[in-house]
Amino acid sequence: MAEVSRDDAWALVCEWIESESLRQHVLAVEASMAAYARERGADEELYAVTGLVHDLDYERHPEPETGHPRHAMEELESRGYPQELIDAVAGHADYMGVPRETDLAKTLYAVDELSGFVAACALVRPTGIEGMKPKSVKKKLKQPSFAAAVDRAQIQRGIEELGVEPDEHIALVIGALAGRADELGIGPRSESAAEESGGGEEAA
Repeated sequence: MAEVSRDDAWALVCEWIESESLRQHVLAVEASMAAYARERGADEELYAVTGLVHDLDYERHPEPETGHPRHAMEELESRGYPQELIDAVAGHADYMGVPRETDLAKTLYAVDELSGFVAACALVRPTGIEGMKPKSVKKKLKQPSFAAAVDRAQIQRGIEELGVEPDEHIALVIGALAGRADELGIGPRSESAAEESGGGEEAA
């Protein structure tokens, strides 16, 4: 393909990914990538598509030794996706040992885990992502038991590699996800839903 197409990429995601939670994750990463592209005057569709396809093969081939993201990279290459995008997909997995040399790759790495973490924070707040501040995200990051699968070290490395201020970085991701809260299922919840989940943290 001469140019990346968001519609084609989403069709590919729907073909490879059945898990609703994983689809929501790649949509969240897409939103964060697009927000950075707009802020930095980069190619928004390229950034968005990179976010969409970065976990393309994770559901089918989750094993780090032989699977993800190798199968995704092969599929994307066969479809003529840009090498810069494929390299960014490779670079988001530390164990691949692929250096993140472009802004595209550094941005993907910086927003991947954080987008998932911000969404997790929103899910335990009665107001969802509405009104969320960086300080409440940072507070949760210091609680190892919360969203324990999220790699805090990767979030920190991503911030350092991208060369951004932590609060501004977190605020940008919050804003990006808030703009698609309904689609991502992280908007304000009904009182009954909040009670079923045991309440939630204060709307800090």
